Amino acid sequence: MTTLTLTSRVGRRVGRGIGILVRNWLLFFALLGLWELATRLAESPFFPPPSEILNASVKLWFTGPASQLFLTDTVFDNVLPSLGRTLGGWLLAGAFGVALGVLLGRSKHGMDYVGPLFAFFRSVPPPALIPVFIVLFGLGPGMQTGSIIFGAIWPVLLNTVDGVRSVDQVKIDTAKSFRTPRSYWVRSIVLPAAGPKIFAGLRLSLSISLLLMVISELVGSYNGIGRSLMDAQQAFDFPLMWSWLVLLGLLGFGFNAAFLAVEQRVLRWQPTRNGRI
Repeated sequence: MTTLTLTSRVGRRVGRGIGILVRNWLLFFALLGLWELATRLAESPFFPPPSEILNASVKLWFTGPASQLFLTDTVFDNVLPSLGRTLGGWLLAGAFGVALGVLLGRSKHGMDYVGPLFAFFRSVPPPALIPVFIVLFGLGPGMQTGSIIFGAIWPVLLNTVDGVRSVDQVKIDTAKSFRTPRSYWVRSIVLPAAGPKIFAGLRLSLSISLLLMVISELVGSYNGIGRSLMDAQQAFDFPLMWSWLVLLGLLGFGFNAAFLAVEQRVLRWQPTRNGRI
């Protein structure tokens, strides 16, 4: 292969990548331009232009000293604690949900006993139980983490049960006929086969965790994104309020993109993952 041919192929790949990037983000930037134009014409204090929100965001998060990588104290005092609560609650919900889901999925009558109980608790909106968690754990990380776990565990648990029950019984019987250790065939047969449904539940629970983090901080927290959002709203500092809202959108987008990258790598053996957007 000549250098000219290799350079041509690399150029085509780069051009194709830029074309896809422009196609995917063209509508977003078009809407952003319309938002800028509409808000400047309306001159409403409640809906500042995106450029003003951007300036407020930069001052809020990126005007710190060089020793802190130019991050302000607000990032360390409010953003990082909220990220810790979100990811901590999500990881705990995922671990408990997968473990319990595997046990119930492999049990013949387990869901017959706990199914109605799960349906009852699943029907209770997690924000409605925040006063209960405040009584149990007080105001603080315990209440917020408990709220996140309670709301985020159900998609993981139920999807895991469904995924484990849908494993081909022939595979299970084959593993048992060779007297394969139970821990081995659960780890090497059941979990990989149920992986797509487990990841679907984890992805949904991640969005729920971010939502419940904000709600729990609005109700009972001394710091965090939710608390800062409410403080900005009460102070009628609308550019600051919108900065926190934009940050939540960016976090949701980032979480989803990172999760999809991990999911595609873990489930790369599935042929349908190759063309996934």
